[in-house]
Amino acid sequence: MAKINHNNFLDTVNEVIGNAKKQQIVHLYAEDKRFEKGIITVNGSKLFHFGTTSYLGLDQDERLKQAAIEAINNYGTQFPLSKTYISHPLYAELESKIQELYGIPAIITKNSTLGHMAVIPSAVNDKDAVILDHQVHWSVQNAAQMLRLRGVSVQMIRHNNMDMLESRIKSLYDSSERIWYMADGVYSMFGDFAPLEELKYLSEKYPKLHLYFDDVHGMSWCGKNGMGYVMSVYKDLPENCLLLATLSKSFGASGGVLICKNNKLRNKIKNFGGPLTFSAQLEPASVAAAIASANIHLSQEIYELQEDLQLRTQHFSSLLSKTDLPVIHNNSSPVFYIGTGLPITGYNFVKRLFKEGFFVNLGLFPAVPVTNTGVRITISRNNQLKEIGELVKVMNHHFSKAIEDTNTTNTNIRKLFRLKSEGTTIEAINTGSLNMIYETSIQKLDKSIWNRLMGQRSVFDWLGMEFLEKAFSYNNEKEHNWEFHYILVTNSDNKPILATFFTRALWKEDMLAPESVSIQVEEKRKNNAYYMSNYVLSMGSLLTEGKHFYLDSTSLYAREAVLLMLKKIHVIDNVKSSEMIVLRDFFEKDDKLTDLFHGQGFVKIKMPDAAYINNIQWNSEAEYLNSLSSRSKRHFKNDIKKYEGLFDIKWQNICKKETLGIIYQLYLNVKHNNLGLNTFAYPQSLFKNMNEDKNWEFLLLYFKSHVSHASEVPVGMMCCYKNSNHTFVPVVVGIDYELSRTYNIYRQLLYQTIKRAWESKFETIDFGLTAAFEKRKVGATVFSNHAFVQAKDNYFMDYMTTLQQR
Repeated sequence: MAKINHNNFLDTVNEVIGNAKKQQIVHLYAEDKRFEKGIITVNGSKLFHFGTTSYLGLDQDERLKQAAIEAINNYGTQFPLSKTYISHPLYAELESKIQELYGIPAIITKNSTLGHMAVIPSAVNDKDAVILDHQVHWSVQNAAQMLRLRGVSVQMIRHNNMDMLESRIKSLYDSSERIWYMADGVYSMFGDFAPLEELKYLSEKYPKLHLYFDDVHGMSWCGKNGMGYVMSVYKDLPENCLLLATLSKSFGASGGVLICKNNKLRNKIKNFGGPLTFSAQLEPASVAAAIASANIHLSQEIYELQEDLQLRTQHFSSLLSKTDLPVIHNNSSPVFYIGTGLPITGYNFVKRLFKEGFFVNLGLFPAVPVTNTGVRITISRNNQLKEIGELVKVMNHHFSKAIEDTNTTNTNIRKLFRLKSEGTTIEAINTGSLNMIYETSIQKLDKSIWNRLMGQRSVFDWLGMEFLEKAFSYNNEKEHNWEFHYILVTNSDNKPILATFFTRALWKEDMLAPESVSIQVEEKRKNNAYYMSNYVLSMGSLLTEGKHFYLDSTSLYAREAVLLMLKKIHVIDNVKSSEMIVLRDFFEKDDKLTDLFHGQGFVKIKMPDAAYINNIQWNSEAEYLNSLSSRSKRHFKNDIKKYEGLFDIKWQNICKKETLGIIYQLYLNVKHNNLGLNTFAYPQSLFKNMNEDKNWEFLLLYFKSHVSHASEVPVGMMCCYKNSNHTFVPVVVGIDYELSRTYNIYRQLLYQTIKRAWESKFETIDFGLTAAFEKRKVGATVFSNHAFVQAKDNYFMDYMTTLQQR
């Protein structure tokens, strides 16, 4: 059976960033002819600049600029040659200055990203293991991915979770020569710190533990000689620690710096550290500016600059503490983050600040979870106290306006960031000109209205929903018990505008991950059945597929109805929290709906393609064959018709108990052999319920008596739902895998299902998701399918990428 198409992460990011670009929030251009300190011009407006990472403002220091100009005059714009051969004349002085700064010889890299790419693959041996902090900078994570090709175990823990780190250390200890934990000294989005003292304690407790820090956001503004946050805590760099600092950002120039106390390891990295050998070296202007900055760092002036910045940082922090703004971390770094929760609120808030004359950055997915969108504000020495005070005043005023405009609350935002909040966590729903009907059982909804809006689709006509409620209630295992939530929105004339249903159920986090990931995760589930499993509130259910969403897009209230639905599901989620909210399956391209969902904190992901046969009009095999392409006709002749005569084909509404047991085992064969769509196995009671429901029937394939494999046991089965007299729905398949390839059992099941549908006068066959290639061969039309996902935490998604190795 064909595997599914997996989500394209880059496409998802492109959707999110593209939407922010439409809002004129990102991909902007500065328009200044000459920079003024603390000012930047965007779209014709001069704005106070609260987005720079040059915290000490050294990028505008005249000494650095004059040094760079002189270097260009003396040496040109570049020295285009690898440092392996020769360095240009200023390099030796810079290396000497950095060694004086740290008391340790340093390796200069083109930038910090190339620095990680040079250092990490050189420092980590094949028998080592790597543990990444979930929020360690992308450049570290990207460099660590190269290790997988060598078979190095790369794992991930939740941000700053030392208990989780110690557990991973213990699990890797016996099988690894060294274990590297990689983290940021100061984290770039929220401005919080690595727990350095706890990490030092763990490295002493477990001698195999080595530490690797990216401290580019901690550089210059703190520590002796501006050596950064990590050195301000450790004073003397431990032997088992590597530190990557920067000559850009606060340092005011360009380049990265590796500090390593181990001479042997340092020489190994310098002799052949990937980009160190094959990339061009820093331009003369950058080296000269770095030398000028190093002179400042080696003087008493650096402490005056630090104090000046500290004054501004403390002033900003003090003013924020007097507001009700959701500041995510109260700390002493110059990086602050004001949570807005949903992207649409972030867009609104940032644009309001732009209009008031303040430039700030918006934190977006994938740098943060999509529902952790917020405004990142960085304080520099170029920001004056008066401007800082005015920014707080403006933010305090416009934050309430932004949340009012986007129909959210401070309480909801704080909940998304897990911050303490006073007051109720469930917000009232303002229906405006619309009415909402909300129920938790299909029994309470009018059958004719539900079937008119949602009938003839998959297994979710009224009777199908009644069946699902019965089948997935009062079971022994928690993954087999689902909650049902029905939403119907009408206008003031009671005309339906929107209809859908959601289920809250336990999902495997790797459900849509590559099969290679699920194989690894399933190994861990042998000891913990619920490893990497969480509750999800999803449109539709884990047994239904297809368009679970009715919307009258011609209605003037369509957008309002969707927003009302989203607000209701968040109220539901407030009562019983889920790790993720999923809106699925969407086949048509709808830019308005996509933009609306993006603004409300949902990211678009690719789902497995869906397959249908619509408008069944043939009455015979010959007519069916005429509907196929020439290639599919050959496939039918060679792979299906050739073997049809070997099978006894039985359709049964009721099966014996022992037959149901065999049906269940055939289903489990498929379930365990196809991890491309990895869900919990359905309970055996589901098939018992099918057996007792007149709307279900079983297709069973037996070998005829003259076939060598003949027995009284079926070798293939399909459980099919009859949706009114309109849609035939093959829902669950089961196969004897030992015989499947030889006799093309799966393809035979598909054909016999089609044959049953046309003989029974159904109009449509809903083949559902996965195996689209096989279904296309038998005449199905395949539709691209996507969903919108709102995850409260990126951890599991990022963790699963670390499993995609070997």
